Amino acid sequence: MSNQDVLSQGAKQRFVETAAKAKNPLESLSYQSYKAPSGEEFKLVCRTKSDADSKLLKWAFKLAETNVGPFYKQLKMGWQPKIKTAELNKNWARYVVAQNEKKENVAFAMFRFDMDHGDCVLYCYEMQVTADYQRKGLGKFIMNVLEDCARLWKLEKVMLTVLNNNEQSISFYKQLGYVKDEISPDVLEEAEYQIFSKSMLG
Repeated sequence: MSNQDVLSQGAKQRFVETAAKAKNPLESLSYQSYKAPSGEEFKLVCRTKSDADSKLLKWAFKLAETNVGPFYKQLKMGWQPKIKTAELNKNWARYVVAQNEKKENVAFAMFRFDMDHGDCVLYCYEMQVTADYQRKGLGKFIMNVLEDCARLWKLEKVMLTVLNNNEQSISFYKQLGYVKDEISPDVLEEAEYQIFSKSMLG
């Protein structure tokens, strides 16, 4: 049993609150730049909802619509732009944004710190990379940054949601060590998504 197992819910909640209060929760991590195997260099910035301009939020929505909209449209739930826009504009939203050498946005992750079924977690709501910059290691680097962030603030795991029909994303996260979480809907529930997680303990 790890020390984290015996922590009270109050202690776990304090970990979440402390992380959420940080202006830049990634500040002490070496995350600001990434060099792809191709030699291309990218700058990463962290933004809260309050200091993310409307242009960034509109770009993030458009990228999500382009990348995962088609998968949603194949499912019963469909693509719901109003719900996605509202989610991206939540006051608790945090963003990690990757920019190329021309200072163009090319990838982002949206996340929050939260309590989930008794665990203190970093929940990644979106992680999207533009088509021209996929397969350069950016997505993996961004997820590594989020994992380092979770460990820094003593959170138990990183969680995320994947659509059942998005086999590429499922494969990507499995390669990074993510597994179906214990709270993920079971087969009998006939959900169109799965919840994945990766422990940050040990």
